[in-house]
Amino acid sequence: MISVFIVDDHPVVIEGLRSLIEKLEGHIVTGTACNAVDAINLLKVTPADVLLLDINLPDISGIDLCKKVRKEFPQIKILGISTFSDRSYISRMIVNGALGYLIKSASAEEIAEAIASVMQGKLYMSLNMEHLLRPLSVTSSSSLPELTKREKEVLKYIADGLTNNQIAEKIFVSPSTVDTHRKNMLTKLQVNNTAALIRLAMENGLI
Repeated sequence: MISVFIVDDHPVVIEGLRSLIEKLEGHIVTGTACNAVDAINLLKVTPADVLLLDINLPDISGIDLCKKVRKEFPQIKILGISTFSDRSYISRMIVNGALGYLIKSASAEEIAEAIASVMQGKLYMSLNMEHLLRPLSVTSSSSLPELTKREKEVLKYIADGLTNNQIAEKIFVSPSTVDTHRKNMLTKLQVNNTAALIRLAMENGLI
């Protein structure tokens, strides 16, 4: 049974998502919250495999809460939910630890697919949003520049949601060196942000 926790400041959205999820075989909604403070407190005592997290919350943004949840509850898989389909929102959620992004009008089938994907540790994008994470200049895998062994190592940790500081500790370099590797990969692969970098890397088997 996959346990799902929902954070959204609109009760009607929560109930709509709860209704859809609880009709899915093997899924249960174990808790809900309308703000970040309640979410953190409830997650300490509520089992949750997947967190459906709205971007717009009344106290702090879902983007900031995403980072906090990732740090305090690293076992929870985070799916961002929103009515927005802006590239910057999506990339910031992913950089802060989300494994996917759904629009609130997603069907039960799409929600099930998203949950299944993130439970396997895979990045999931709503079909309506996939184009936003594709690099602006399309590059074929055969023409992709070669990444160094260190760059591939850093890329894997970025895809795992680690920060520059966390990656630096793992590979015994400074955070500025990690940031340099990140920027070099953005330049090499001709993408504009970390989310697009991860997407391109996954599509071409680099991670």
